[in-house]
Amino acid sequence: MAGGSGLGGEQDALGGECNRPIEAVAGSAEGRTRSAESGIGPSEVPVGKAESRTAPSEVAARSADGGALLVVGDVITDVVARHEGPLAAGTDTAASIRTVPGGAGANVACWAAHGGAAEVRLLGRVGAEAAAWHERELVAHGVRPRLVVDPQAPTGTVICLVDGGASAERTFLTDSGASLRLEPADWSDALLDGVARLHLSGYLLFSEPSRALVTVALKAARARGVPVSLDPASAGFLGELGAGRFLALVEGVDVLLPSRDEACLLTGLTDAAEAAAELSLRVPLVVAKQGHQGALVARSGKVCARVPAVPATPRDTTGAGDAFTGAFLAALLAGAGPEEAAAEGCRAGARAVERVGGRPPLPG
Repeated sequence: MAGGSGLGGEQDALGGECNRPIEAVAGSAEGRTRSAESGIGPSEVPVGKAESRTAPSEVAARSADGGALLVVGDVITDVVARHEGPLAAGTDTAASIRTVPGGAGANVACWAAHGGAAEVRLLGRVGAEAAAWHERELVAHGVRPRLVVDPQAPTGTVICLVDGGASAERTFLTDSGASLRLEPADWSDALLDGVARLHLSGYLLFSEPSRALVTVALKAARARGVPVSLDPASAGFLGELGAGRFLALVEGVDVLLPSRDEACLLTGLTDAAEAAAELSLRVPLVVAKQGHQGALVARSGKVCARVPAVPATPRDTTGAGDAFTGAFLAALLAGAGPEEAAAEGCRAGARAVERVGGRPPLPG
């Protein structure tokens, strides 16, 4: 979410529609799965039979009490190159280059902890060469990492080319590495113990192993009545996957947090508000991030709130949408309604674009 001017105009009256609790569909799940701590190979974890149903009121109460947030997603090494002026093909372009920890899933977890979430957990997969560094960085941000160390693939790396101009727009060159090799064997239903919300990075839908993990995690969350949110993550990869396939894979998700481009791509519509409203016929709550135009909150086929952006002077827009999502989820956990949570997301997005990299400042 890039900072900037607000949407302008009057906000739509909520009439309570956007502030009602988000309910999850309950089912059943049992079995024995595997999990892994950072730096330790997978180990067997016995999982007993999950409760068959959790009452919606219990889900809402658990969220308001500030239960844990579990994020499942990518942990990436970002190489951020800020360059002034156009890239000069075939020769040198002066740039300021930094290597920083990133990844949409990891960034969301860090911003949720920064936003006051009492406990944030993260399940991700990394290569051995950077596992210790990523673990230290996540712990420093107040996140409890559960990192699977891949025996073959290196940690994913993204080259972030950031225009040094006023927009600070970024272009990514992505090598997903170990991050999209998360698989059902890395999951344990015990990961949901004490969890009030589960968030899934949309990048998980762009490889076969991690798609299978999403299916397992969604089933387990629904069995326990844990609400699930998902951020589509990448319009480029989403276009390759296809809108129809994406929407089928996210069936059962309670909250969808697309960008403007992702919402339009998923619906085939060109108007962001119409796209958000259309998506809310398939997902109970849609919060569409609009960059410098703020955010739209949609439910039951209509936009019920337009949340203005917070003015900011961008330096690097990398991870701004992750900042929005993390702050939004932290606010929901604290008992905020969707409109208030989206306002927190806009504030975090504005702070994010004024920093280099996708993470919030370290505590203290």
